[in-house]
Amino acid sequence: MVTYLTRRVCQCIVVVFLITVITWGMLRMIPGNDAVAVMGPGAYRNARAIKVFDADYGFNLPWYRQYLVWLGNLLRGNLGYSWKSGQSVASLLATSLPRTLLLVGPATLLALVVAIPMGMIQATRRQKPSDHILTTLSVILYATPDFLIATAAILLLAVRFPVFPVVGPQVEGLALLTNLYPLILPICCLSLGIIALFSRYMRSSVLDNLTEDYVRTARAKGASEQRVLTRHVLRNSLITIATLLGLSLPDIFGGALIIEAAFNYKGTGWLFWQAAAAQDYPVLLGFTVIIAVTTVAGSLLADIGYAVLDPRVRYMDSA
Repeated sequence: MVTYLTRRVCQCIVVVFLITVITWGMLRMIPGNDAVAVMGPGAYRNARAIKVFDADYGFNLPWYRQYLVWLGNLLRGNLGYSWKSGQSVASLLATSLPRTLLLVGPATLLALVVAIPMGMIQATRRQKPSDHILTTLSVILYATPDFLIATAAILLLAVRFPVFPVVGPQVEGLALLTNLYPLILPICCLSLGIIALFSRYMRSSVLDNLTEDYVRTARAKGASEQRVLTRHVLRNSLITIATLLGLSLPDIFGGALIIEAAFNYKGTGWLFWQAAAAQDYPVLLGFTVIIAVTTVAGSLLADIGYAVLDPRVRYMDSA
């Protein structure tokens, strides 16, 4: 187990390094001038101001030295400063990331609570009306873009029938924990797509496990169908969900960006959206790296969960 985890951690370090290279390089290849993005189109008429700006931010250095300077600052926890607000990217993350986690965490938990039983029902009632209905529903939800789900939910449950507020909670800090009601609708909107994805994989995983020899052996020994499903099939089927959960974090955070923009909820996705519109590259770069690191960490946790749920992983590693 220790060797397995050590190898996974080393792989994650390499992946994070490659992510920093690719992210930094892609943002540097975006057409335009950084000085103009900050000072406006009038900067084109002031070549001296552009030179001063480039010297202050190190843009007059060769590209590899720019990257090494940025990487050194990153390793020291310095993500740079926002050109638009003048605040450090770290401080912006400190205020926005908890708000995003307050959206993503409950939405993912709700999706798991609904999708796992939903997938098991579909598998155990295969080709029956309930299976067809739930399969059709999951396909529709999976194919529907997040912005369309959010728009329909706002029009139906906030405008036509004013059950929920039109926008997410606007309070700051700990006061957000006392005003979670406006967050219910964004959480539900974000969870729908996750439910559709997880339920389909759960259905396929349960169907595969129902044909395994250990299931036939348990039934031959007289185990009830409920015991077979809960003690044997469920545990082995969750291996797929544990792996999928780590790999789905980019999609979940991407969905959160759309949901936050739709509900004007000032989390990480909303700030990323604003930074992209303002060409605030330090914020875009810092947020992308942090989300990527979070995704890699989620993948590592999924690998750990995989090893816990399936002892064969540890045995193969030690062989």
